[in-house]
Amino acid sequence: METSEAKKSKKSASPKDVIEMAKEAGVQIVDYKFMDLPGTLQHISYHIDTLKESVFENGIGFDGSSIRGFQAINESDMLLMPDPETAIVDPCCKTPTLSMFCNIEDPIHRKPYSRDSRYVAQKAEKFLIKSGIATQSFFGPEAEFFVFDGIRFDQNQHSAYYYIDSAEGAWNTGRDEKPNLGYKPRYKEGYFPCPPTDSLMEFRSQALLRMREMGLDMEIHHHEVATAGQCEMGVGIRTLTKAADQITLYKYVLKNVAREHFKVITFMPKPIFQDNGNGMHCHQSIWKDGVPLMFDKKMPYANFSQIGLWYIGGLLKHAPALLAITSPTTNSYRRLVPGYEAPVNLVYSARNRSAVCRIPTYSNEPKAKRVEFRAPDATCNPYLAFSAMLMAGLDGIINKIDPGEPADFDLFEASPEELAKIKTVPDSLGGALAALEKDHDFLLRGDVFTKDLIDTYIEYKKKKEIDYVRLRPHPAEFQLYFDA
Repeated sequence: METSEAKKSKKSASPKDVIEMAKEAGVQIVDYKFMDLPGTLQHISYHIDTLKESVFENGIGFDGSSIRGFQAINESDMLLMPDPETAIVDPCCKTPTLSMFCNIEDPIHRKPYSRDSRYVAQKAEKFLIKSGIATQSFFGPEAEFFVFDGIRFDQNQHSAYYYIDSAEGAWNTGRDEKPNLGYKPRYKEGYFPCPPTDSLMEFRSQALLRMREMGLDMEIHHHEVATAGQCEMGVGIRTLTKAADQITLYKYVLKNVAREHFKVITFMPKPIFQDNGNGMHCHQSIWKDGVPLMFDKKMPYANFSQIGLWYIGGLLKHAPALLAITSPTTNSYRRLVPGYEAPVNLVYSARNRSAVCRIPTYSNEPKAKRVEFRAPDATCNPYLAFSAMLMAGLDGIINKIDPGEPADFDLFEASPEELAKIKTVPDSLGGALAALEKDHDFLLRGDVFTKDLIDTYIEYKKKKEIDYVRLRPHPAEFQLYFDA
């Protein structure tokens, strides 16, 4: 597990440094970015003349009642507080633009806003240190995505449909494309073919270079298993909040570079029927004073430490509740279906990819030892998701939760009796939210999450997403029941 941050410290940037950087780069616009509660990136832009040192102290006002999961109309005024350490020149903008992430404050009391997910991530990192267990937590998310040539969808009182198209789609082998040049990945055979079958290599290369311009740790990219342009790019390991910043910019750059190529990106977990979905496997480890805590050469199973096993115990125990945050959409549970390759089994293993927790064995170096939690997908709010996973793992260590024996047998060949003993993740967002309602005390430890944030999140998901889908007839229901 690459942990360059554990070896070197970066000098903190000051507001003065940011202003000087903007002058040197010829910046004309300053863009302030922040995250709403469900996890969609928001922004507001100002002319460079407004960039003063006082902005970093006084903040920038905005209407919190217009942001999902934030304030009521009678208490709408909020402040964006720019973080100078996140300042970058945005290579996705034609106009020279400086971009910064912001935290959010209440303008009356001048205190951090409890529903600001970036603040939650920062509190999680502080709690880790205060716990005495470790001093750093590292996260490396692997966010898969589809690149489509077009998408149409609608939902109204009398119709519902979606149409996906991709020049790579296996369903287009017979289409007259004037001419059709073939080379379309077959279903479930999209992993690692060379161009021209992989038609997106140049797109991904340009996106990777754009991300590196922004300072992201990017080294690899490749086609993924599904047909129709499923891809993945390697995002480097960083400490919790910085990892969430990085995956947020990863999604931002991909969407914008795709638009330049007249294509569109989706991180939806399951946009295509009967082919692989998009996950975001999250590699994570904890360190103390530069020493990785999940490696122990004396431990017989994968040299994985007792602390690491307790961390896994916490992830497994709280997984049903965690998924309400890490796999937070109704569509997430069309990917997480038992009997397929989806990571739905609440067990751990060094090699079994249908286990929800995996201990990668590519390298046995101490710094590379980590656990991979495989259930999340990139529709989540990464600040909340990474924080929740860390808090679950720490609860496992604090309470010495035994994860049981590893499941190294083939789960697809297991007998019904063996499978009956293995717990699985919830089969719906409603089930995950019900689990979160019952099991969230571990998130409240150290005031990392607040009861208000959890209640607001659950209410939003139920009313705005579960009810939205539940109240509408599904097209498949007409095939099943119209002639009843």
